[in-house]
Amino acid sequence: MSERHLNIDHVSMVFDTPAGPFKALDNVDLKIDKGEYVSLIGHSGCGKSTVLNVVAGLLQASTGGVILDGTEVDEPGPERAVVFQHHSLLPWLTAYENVELAVKQVFKRKKSKAEMREWIEYKLKLVHMEHAMDKLPGEISGGMKQRVGIARALSMQPKVLLMDEPFGALDALTRAHMQDSLMEIHAELGNTVIMITHDVDEAVLLSDRIVMMTNGPAATIGEILEIKLQRPRNRVTLADSPEYNHYRAAVLKFLYERQRNPEATSGDGKPAHALAAEGAVEDKPLHVVASIAAA
Repeated sequence: MSERHLNIDHVSMVFDTPAGPFKALDNVDLKIDKGEYVSLIGHSGCGKSTVLNVVAGLLQASTGGVILDGTEVDEPGPERAVVFQHHSLLPWLTAYENVELAVKQVFKRKKSKAEMREWIEYKLKLVHMEHAMDKLPGEISGGMKQRVGIARALSMQPKVLLMDEPFGALDALTRAHMQDSLMEIHAELGNTVIMITHDVDEAVLLSDRIVMMTNGPAATIGEILEIKLQRPRNRVTLADSPEYNHYRAAVLKFLYERQRNPEATSGDGKPAHALAAEGAVEDKPLHVVASIAAA
């Protein structure tokens, strides 16, 4: 991680709405090293996905911009592959064919058929799906589908892997297996990764840095926490680690004490922060939950 190659440079994002301009992001400024694993965390509506979409080239920032290896990002490209929460596999294609679709798009004139087949099989093996490469999406589990989605993204040989809550729809055990696989893949390939998550434990386990976002509108970076846990990481060993629990507590404190959940509601259904503004409730911190039940 000696070279800083991704620069999210003072990005602000304003959307036009029927009610007038809505400022989603305000001056988000972040430099990311090559090979670094960065997680974005924050309450719903804090602009995490907007940041990811700007880096992906799916949205153009209102002010500021994104620079990757000295080149401005102004459109989608294979050097920035996106993995969404839903796998988005084509149901009539096998696992192999779904990955092949991306490979042909990127490497059609750069690799022979034999080289492409070897490349596809290697990526499926990385995600432990070589045994099911000839199966249709309807014949495999949700976790296996997401593994194929990750293989498809990796097959484009991206410089940056962008992941928008990739394991959010999976059960806790499958999620844990996917996290372990992702750590193995990151160790082998060394891609730069930006991942959105609502899961504090996932963020601490996987990340080199955790970027904590303030609540929207006009969301920005509130704090950045560097995770200095030695790799490779073992979740069972870390469960009793004072250092791990210190990092975990720091993120929880930011989310539940410094950034009160804007979606928390009172008995009449109004957001707590809205009622506070009306003088209907006292401005008290929300109850701090022991753990986030995202897994």
